[in-house]
Amino acid sequence: MASASSPAPALTDSGMTRRQVLEALSGLLLGMFVSMLASTVVSTSLPVIIHDLGGDQTAFTWVVTATLLTTAISTPVWGKLADLINRKLLFQLAIGVFVIATAAAGFAPNAEWLIAMRAVQGVGAGGLAALSQVIMADIISPRERGRYMGLFGAVMALATIGGPLVGGVITDGFGWRWNFYVALPFAVAALIIVQRTLHLKPLTARKVSIDYLGIVLLSAAVSLLLIWVTLAGDSFDWWSLTTLLMVGGAILAAIAFIVVELRSREPLVPLSMFRSRTFTLAVLASIATGIAMFGASVFLSQYMQLARGATPTEAGLMTIPMIAGLLVASVGVGQLITRFGHWKPYLIAGSISLIAGSALLTTIHYDTNFALVSLYMFLLGAGIGMTMQNLVLVVQNTTEPTKIGVASSGVTFFRSLGGSVGVAVMGAALASSVTDLLGGRKDDITAALGALGDQASSWASQLQSGSLPQVSAMPEGLRVIFEDVYAQGISQSFFILVPFAIVSLIAIAFLPNVPLTRMTNRERLEASEADLATVSVAEGMDTLTATADFSTDADGSRRGETARAASSPGSPR
Repeated sequence: MASASSPAPALTDSGMTRRQVLEALSGLLLGMFVSMLASTVVSTSLPVIIHDLGGDQTAFTWVVTATLLTTAISTPVWGKLADLINRKLLFQLAIGVFVIATAAAGFAPNAEWLIAMRAVQGVGAGGLAALSQVIMADIISPRERGRYMGLFGAVMALATIGGPLVGGVITDGFGWRWNFYVALPFAVAALIIVQRTLHLKPLTARKVSIDYLGIVLLSAAVSLLLIWVTLAGDSFDWWSLTTLLMVGGAILAAIAFIVVELRSREPLVPLSMFRSRTFTLAVLASIATGIAMFGASVFLSQYMQLARGATPTEAGLMTIPMIAGLLVASVGVGQLITRFGHWKPYLIAGSISLIAGSALLTTIHYDTNFALVSLYMFLLGAGIGMTMQNLVLVVQNTTEPTKIGVASSGVTFFRSLGGSVGVAVMGAALASSVTDLLGGRKDDITAALGALGDQASSWASQLQSGSLPQVSAMPEGLRVIFEDVYAQGISQSFFILVPFAIVSLIAIAFLPNVPLTRMTNRERLEASEADLATVSVAEGMDTLTATADFSTDADGSRRGETARAASSPGSPR
């Protein structure tokens, strides 16, 4: 028993001490770290992996896109399940799926196997992304959540910084297959910690109903669209019967999905959510964030290796400025939001930084001063850090407690969907640009090959194979040509991000500036079950405390009286 002179530990809005909150979050943070590490550890080694497996630029793009696509499709499924059954069990299941698929990817004999395992990996990643946000809302109020959102940003930054560096060292020293096994001990630790530290109140029993038809239709619509974007202009013409069938099929599947969602008792993506101005605008803003986050991590690593001749380890070091921007912005802004309660100025600043970073990255060349490239990457990372987690926070703040799972996963879903479509489009643009630019440099390539003597035939056959080249191993004459071509192609692909970043700024500017409540989602749910009408009014929430000690305000005295009457023992119902 604590002595009378000992100060009582400070309580959060949920009535838990900060130590208790951190213990409860430790497993979630480690689970997110596992997810991020397993994804980022291969980012710097992907050019080497695809080269060794005999894949081309399309395979390179699909290794990333497959994960993003299944993450996007599975995220609302996990979110729906989170509103129906045990969230802790779901989180542990997501870790298991993710790790098994990651380990299986290490045995890939070809690019097709790797793409398939990365797709399964995305199913688990979707669960980790959605469930961590939902569980966080259960134990931390939106006002306090800013501080802990910063921790999630810090963990993501650590995994994003450490992953490429560790992956580069492993690839250079032990071979790229070991990249897929490094997350296993962390996964086991995450499962144990979640079991020991995360204690959630059971949900009210409900009949589980999963929208399977919606899942199939959504998967068909998105997959057809991405496959068309990837293959059009290469395997078939942009204007062709194949294009008509694929695009037409995607449109029909999308229309059928909307019809099914409107009629489903438990829709995969409740379209009624779009009646909320906050949710709709947050979704629009999240799309640009997804494209920036995933597109930059993929194509900047490729730029470092194919346009600047870096090794995988060097590429990891060279992308640190972007991660530093994400880390500083995420942690710093999270602390400021919790301290002052204002969120909108930071989101606007983040979207402006996103526009600046993406626009400046369209100007890079193979010989651009690296200090400038670092500045551009820092601005892009800062924009991602200020917007990504806080857009989820804003939506959770205004969503009904019973729909917190689908709302949180909805924003994450569209962010992942935007990222998958964006990476596919940027990859297709890069492949097309590289093909056209190499065609324009045909005479230069012929002259460079002619100067190689006996090695000319060997390099000519490698270039004609269509597989992704290992630029750093090329002779000087060829290397300069390919570095210039890939630098131009990658910089042009960033033009795709700019208009989405501008739309993100407009959407954030029109977001309703609703104050952050100090009630956790669990408290809001319990209060609503007790018929406390005040919890549906955002302004009224600021007068509530976790102990249900309600006070009135100048314009809400009647609401306060109603709250006290409803919470008084024996009061009429």
